[in-house]
Amino acid sequence: MEKLTAKEEEVLGFFWDKGPLYVKDIVDLYDEPRPHFNTISTIVRSLEEKGYVAHLQQGKTYQYYALVAEEDMGKKTISSIIGKYFKNSYLRVVSSFVEDGNIPVEDLRRLLDEVEQSQKNKTD
Repeated sequence: MEKLTAKEEEVLGFFWDKGPLYVKDIVDLYDEPRPHFNTISTIVRSLEEKGYVAHLQQGKTYQYYALVAEEDMGKKTISSIIGKYFKNSYLRVVSSFVEDGNIPVEDLRRLLDEVEQSQKNKTD
């Protein structure tokens, strides 16, 4: 899937938060001054071309909905960041968070216990 612009990510977030939407609904979600209908329509069509949303025809208009779940997008984004900035090393990521004090060692131990328990449950 192609990379998204910041505006495309913002609009995709509306679908995750609200569910299926018409372009007019998306425009109404913005504070004043609202973006023009055609601007949002262009963004939504771009999301559709990139495979992130699809539509159902409702009379003369389209109702759009997300094809990609927020959690899946998050995993893909994290994987991309780890690949780009940490040479695909999850160990480097965790180490950097521990070294910077963002993850206390106690939390890391608890996480390891949870992962070990999860793995044990899968083999039982």
